[in-house]
Amino acid sequence: MATISACCTPLTREPLDEDQAAELSKLFKALSDPVRLRLLSLIASHAGGEACVCDLTDAFDLTGPTISHHLKVLRESGLITGERRGTWVYYRVRPELLARLSATLVPGEMETLA
Repeated sequence: MATISACCTPLTREPLDEDQAAELSKLFKALSDPVRLRLLSLIASHAGGEACVCDLTDAFDLTGPTISHHLKVLRESGLITGERRGTWVYYRVRPELLARLSATLVPGEMETLA
């Protein structure tokens, strides 16, 4: 009779605890909207790692207040920061939080962030 062995190794060493799950769920919730996910992508891929709100609004067929709402959700989740310069706000992605999200999705990455 053949012995059955595991087909693959676990994705992480340990499951998330309650606090980790609560923290990460807020980040994933903020990204659960396609507009916010796209905004984050636009900011992260913009030259210099930051984007002016004036650079973001033209990419959408949405009103300014709607874009501002989505940016507020991303900012309140901690995924981006905003800095006012004159009449414009410049947004920057927080790479350490993207790394935490990535670590939950990529096998073996959680150990490197612990």
